[in-house]
Amino acid sequence: MDSLLEVDRISVSFDGFKAINNLSFQIGDRELRAIIGPNGAGKTTFMDIVTGKTRPDSGDVLWGEKNVSLLRHTESNIARMGVGRKFQRPTVFEDQTVEDNLMMALQNDRSPFKTLFYDYSKADQEKVYQIAIDIGLIDKISRSAAELSHGQKQWLEIGMLLAQDPQLLLVDEPAAGMTGDERKKTVKLLRKLAKDHAIVVVEHDMEFVRSLNCRVTVLHEGSVLAEGSLDHVTNNQEVIDVYLGR
Repeated sequence: MDSLLEVDRISVSFDGFKAINNLSFQIGDRELRAIIGPNGAGKTTFMDIVTGKTRPDSGDVLWGEKNVSLLRHTESNIARMGVGRKFQRPTVFEDQTVEDNLMMALQNDRSPFKTLFYDYSKADQEKVYQIAIDIGLIDKISRSAAELSHGQKQWLEIGMLLAQDPQLLLVDEPAAGMTGDERKKTVKLLRKLAKDHAIVVVEHDMEFVRSLNCRVTVLHEGSVLAEGSLDHVTNNQEVIDVYLGR
């Protein structure tokens, strides 16, 4: 499998605390990967570094076929290069419709003036409708985002990322606050999207991770503790001691 993202020996400290410690691993093109680990393991900091929010003290983050260093780029440039991130709490425009949220996400220039007067093309409309179908919200496309359930808002935010044509989606705790039915639909959605995108899911819910049926990376104290199938890592004694046994 070709590597899309390579985290190469990155380290970063905050006030003497080593949040990431010589961390190295790779994400393949169109790979679905879950990252688990105890609080403080470095999961959020890893995503902050990949998206340009945090600069590591050492190491590198290489992107794409040409191994471009993401550390030389701004957050907005990294997003335009194809790295999308969805935070745990959905950040959608609640007073706008599902369609309008997706339309606005198509635009790189999100200034209010540009958004207000942007003339959407037929291709834009078709793309938005296809995304709405993909995320299971086509029947809600004319509803305001405020009317959506928590899970539906999560799907809408994933759709807003898809509107920007990312190659990699970083998804933070998608199962949090969802109903059982929403969680099943989210697993189905992520597995479907992984046919065309690389997806990294940071999650605490082991049942949800098991349903994803993908490779799992366990972080502990800013380093990779174990990697493999969920059964493989959950039978690792070190993983049991530092994470599962608590």
